[in-house]
Amino acid sequence: MSSTDEARAKVAELTGSRAVEARQVGGGDTAAAFAVRLEDGGSLFAKRAPDSMPGAAPAEAASLAWLAEPGVVAVPTVRGSDERWLVLDHVAARGPGAAAADELGRGLARLHASGAPAHGSAPPGGPTEAWIGLAPMRNEPTADWATFYAEHRVRPYLRRARDRGALGGRDVEVVEQVCERLDELVPAEGPARLHGDLWSGNVHWGERAWLIDPAAHGGHRETDLAMLHLFGCPQLERVLAAYQEVSPLADGWRSRVGLHQLFPLLVHAVLFGGGFGGQAVAAARSALG
Repeated sequence: MSSTDEARAKVAELTGSRAVEARQVGGGDTAAAFAVRLEDGGSLFAKRAPDSMPGAAPAEAASLAWLAEPGVVAVPTVRGSDERWLVLDHVAARGPGAAAADELGRGLARLHASGAPAHGSAPPGGPTEAWIGLAPMRNEPTADWATFYAEHRVRPYLRRARDRGALGGRDVEVVEQVCERLDELVPAEGPARLHGDLWSGNVHWGERAWLIDPAAHGGHRETDLAMLHLFGCPQLERVLAAYQEVSPLADGWRSRVGLHQLFPLLVHAVLFGGGFGGQAVAAARSALG
């Protein structure tokens, strides 16, 4: 069976809709993605997680449902899922507009404020062992954010980056200094409901700004905003201004952007090498001042 035939069959199995055509489309770095046309004229988006990422599809389904639950951000509706496949509403793309950016900023502020049971908590029905892109990511409820971020985000990938040769001994020491000082470097806040992988590629601009491909968990709200900065998000300053209108950030938040980027930069250093190790160390130095 071809991949497109498999996609059509899965859409029919998981949604009960008759799929008449499927074509493979770009869908990120990890999954095979398909636009599927239905007999009734509608369309759906289907994606298959690779075999090397067990549990990725149900984890994403749980993340999307948790982000959608407060009703404050645009999230594609999950129409069906199993261990490998996820079927969502298909959302037409459009250039990033000012009104959509304003709505995204306000919506993110309200999403974060809807909260989570604990720092590190997974979405209801979501697994402890989850994924961020191609990388494993552990969701472990923790009493405070500093411990969670150091032990379940930064240090696991710091060790791997060192073992891979992406960081030297002195580099590791700099990042460890940040981990040891997180309590004093980051103002304590209650656990926010995070998208968890909110780089610009996971904001899908249509009539609204839709949040896709989440790695949702409870955490510090500055983390999502730092991810938007990482590779440059269209209309970013407008998004941030609208966010601040609803839920002002603690003083000095811009100086902490690098600190919150440590985890994704270390993940990239492990997966891709290149200059990401150096960027992670620069981010750590910026956090230390």
